[in-house]
Amino acid sequence: MPSTPHARPGPRERHLRRRAHNPLFPPARRDVSTAEWEAAQHADAEQVRDFMVRFQGLVQEAAALQPNEESEVVLALKVRLDQAYAEACALGGDLEAVKTALKRLIAAIMGAVRRGAAGDARALAELDDEELARAQQLRLLEYPLVADLMLPTSPIPGEELAASLLSVAAEELDAALWLFEAEPLAELAAQARALLADLPQPPAEAQARLDQLQASVPLN
Repeated sequence: MPSTPHARPGPRERHLRRRAHNPLFPPARRDVSTAEWEAAQHADAEQVRDFMVRFQGLVQEAAALQPNEESEVVLALKVRLDQAYAEACALGGDLEAVKTALKRLIAAIMGAVRRGAAGDARALAELDDEELARAQQLRLLEYPLVADLMLPTSPIPGEELAASLLSVAAEELDAALWLFEAEPLAELAAQARALLADLPQPPAEAQARLDQLQASVPLN
């Protein structure tokens, strides 16, 4: 661990914590140097600073929307607000106020979209479905592994995904499994089986997570 671990680490520091002294990762990846900790913390802090600049820009764009704004402009901004919220969930530090502000902006835009769709039953039904999907995504983003995996540039490389999935609690694994379709899920289960088969004494918790992962793979 670094000499000054963060109470609310960012995605890179969080992944170093997954790797450090974890027998599910290759030996060379378990030993994390002080330089690696410091580099991860620095990069996480830089990402927060960059994010805050972009967040302020989004707020200004939302404030500048006109009552008769083109729907394409409004919906494009909503997509970027959704992406910003997902990123905020992964970043280090206390960004609760930012997340609350993003939720309010998204709700305001959706309210405007709903008013524009008044009287169109199909459009309103589609908006209802979108809101349900978004509520599910918000719930899943509260899990650090999900937030890390949903970053445009995730700190978790593909070759370490199976080990990362086997390293979390059951509830967090359940949440992460929502991100994968049947074929990649089956591939991950195969990788996880091979990973534990190579260990002389697989951790009991990792074996339980493997069972959970395999149970989630749809039958052909």
